[in-house]
Amino acid sequence: MTDVAPGPSTERPAPSVTTPAATALVVADMIGVGVFTSLGFQVTDIQSGFGLLLLWGVGGLVALCGAFSYAELATMFPRSSGEYNFLTRAYGPALGFMAGWLSATVGFAAPVALAAMAFGQYAKAFHPAAPAVPLGLAVIWVVTAIRLTGGRFGAAFQIGSTLLKLVLIVAFIGAGLASKGGPAISFSPRAFDPAQVFTAGFAVSLVFVMYAYSGWNAATYIAGDLADPHSTLPRALFLGTSLVIVLYVALNAVFLHTTPLPALAGQIDVAMISGRHVFGAEGGRLAGAVICVGLIPTIGAMMWIGPSVTVTMGEDVRLLRVFARRTRGGVPARAILLQCGVASLLLLTQSYEAVLEFIQFSLILCSFLAVLGLIKLRITRPDLPRPYRAWGYPVTPILFLGVTAFMLVHLVTARPMQSLGGLAVMLLGLALYGIARVYARR
Repeated sequence: MTDVAPGPSTERPAPSVTTPAATALVVADMIGVGVFTSLGFQVTDIQSGFGLLLLWGVGGLVALCGAFSYAELATMFPRSSGEYNFLTRAYGPALGFMAGWLSATVGFAAPVALAAMAFGQYAKAFHPAAPAVPLGLAVIWVVTAIRLTGGRFGAAFQIGSTLLKLVLIVAFIGAGLASKGGPAISFSPRAFDPAQVFTAGFAVSLVFVMYAYSGWNAATYIAGDLADPHSTLPRALFLGTSLVIVLYVALNAVFLHTTPLPALAGQIDVAMISGRHVFGAEGGRLAGAVICVGLIPTIGAMMWIGPSVTVTMGEDVRLLRVFARRTRGGVPARAILLQCGVASLLLLTQSYEAVLEFIQFSLILCSFLAVLGLIKLRITRPDLPRPYRAWGYPVTPILFLGVTAFMLVHLVTARPMQSLGGLAVMLLGLALYGIARVYARR
């Protein structure tokens, strides 16, 4: 890492993010479109209600294991930027730069573009003539404008929009559970064959579930902005992840309770189909509105945490110093505008899905390396202060590593070209790190 002493224009404002704001960030980042769309692919292989809910429970358990590990790393090294910080500390600046390069360029911009396009598409549920791309661009730019205000207003927007999202989801769950339901589906363990856990169908479905759970590590990207990271960060990760697990299991129970399995099989708009069964013909429009509203805090969360990686890299690397500069109010405007520009470009070119396919392997690999780094540091640096120690160590990190390794193998097998493309993006980051080192010596 090329150390650069930050000048006045790169100084961070005093840490002030509270536990509610950090928890809202985790919840908003996790609950995107995945939980509303992936059940249709799972019911083609798993016909048991208990088995399907078990799938979401297992995914939540793995996410919690990751949160335990990340909480230890982030309280050991309470600096914003997530994997960029963790891999730098565990393995050195080259791997850290590689992870940071991935996050700062497309790691957050591509999901922002996907969520924005989903916002436009679901808007068609209550207005078929709604233009998806212009609406997607509009929501990116509006959220960016809010993020540029910074300060308390940005945090209040995140908390308020996330609370509204939770209220709407809980209301949908309550209405669904109170409805008569569709054809009976058993949630009893007796109707589930335990051997299905070891089938290819269960394994592939778990990949979809883990994608829906991504975002459990959101608060670690702003660790340096937390008022009291040693207590705030673990609480935010555990409260946010635990709440999402409950909501995910309950949502899928509602989908299964209200809708016949044949109507769900192979469908992507699961929530809208379920909404029609709960509320009648207008239910699809209502479900679409709920998803639209819920995507706004999701985009807000990613527009908050993504630029934090770019800022931290700018503080360390002379070549990127321009992105570490802040306004007088302490807002990293250039880093925010960079992510806004990349996300908008991806949305306009409709290339975000291809980018997501290419980087999925790389993003999972970075999480794998971060948790592996926790174990490495426990062995090589037992002297380091650890304000929080991962609960259940070493079982919880090993469980996370095992499931993550399985996902990596699955991706290489099922999408070899995309996985190789993701590795190529990572290698490009290493090449740019070498260029940055040469530039720093001049």
